[in-house]
Amino acid sequence: MLSGVGRVVVVGAGVVGLSCAVRLAEAGHRVDVLARDLPLETTSVVAAALWYPYLAEPRDRVVAWGARSYTAFEALSRSEDPAVHGVRLLPGTEVLDRPSPDPWWASAVPDLARAAAPEGYADAWSFTAPVIDMPVYLTWLRGRLEALGGTLTRMSLGGLPEVEDVVVDCSGLGARLLAADRGVRPVRGQVVLLEGVHLDRWALDSAGPTYVVPRGDRIVAGGTEQDGDWSRTPSPETATEILQRATRLVPELARARVVAHRVGLRPVRPAIRLEAEGRVVHCYGHGGAGVTLSWGCADEVAALVGPLVAA
Repeated sequence: MLSGVGRVVVVGAGVVGLSCAVRLAEAGHRVDVLARDLPLETTSVVAAALWYPYLAEPRDRVVAWGARSYTAFEALSRSEDPAVHGVRLLPGTEVLDRPSPDPWWASAVPDLARAAAPEGYADAWSFTAPVIDMPVYLTWLRGRLEALGGTLTRMSLGGLPEVEDVVVDCSGLGARLLAADRGVRPVRGQVVLLEGVHLDRWALDSAGPTYVVPRGDRIVAGGTEQDGDWSRTPSPETATEILQRATRLVPELARARVVAHRVGLRPVRPAIRLEAEGRVVHCYGHGGAGVTLSWGCADEVAALVGPLVAA
């Protein structure tokens, strides 16, 4: 075995856990992922998955992680058919109800520029962003991990594994139990999946928040920001209100048909926890930016794990 290479147990199979597992396996570690929920059962699969820093702090680290992730997604989008991994780069526009300075994360994207504000809005900017079809992407991540020799096992845990190996804690909301961290809380997000309209741009209005994101043959329209709400049951009244806001933002949606409703609970924390604690590396609390920050955080996790394995 190469020096500094060993077994790592990753807890959690959402986008952050799988990204960390892939980076660790690429570094030569033997990686075993343990998770109560398999990838297509996680909050990650609900995400509209537009690259956008949202409900995530601290800003300086978020910008750095977001920029690294943007670069990784951009490279992936050009490496093979997007149908394989679900990653595309799409232009889009964020509208604002008042004149605003450039966003605090502007340095993480290569082409942010002011745009003409549509009627009813005071300001706007456009940029190209990675957009990820999450069911396809999570399946690709799992396949990538397994091709590298990693494993994924469904397992309900009452605490972090007590093993001699290094443990990487990517448990999201589960960190309330597994890491005894009551600072992690849910912020509920509801979306509506639509078909029947072709869009080649995304649109975003932070009020609501309201977003319209084309994803494969479907469109994700959202959303909500319900702090402390644990309900995973879609609300018909909320869905109607989402569609009204989304159609104001993108009038073409008036012709779309509803095919599904989804709810995800974002794991929000005052600050993302990414640090080593003994032989455990914690990486959770990504709020609404798990996809956006996934590869940047995975790179940092891999850097932290290396010395622990070698110790």
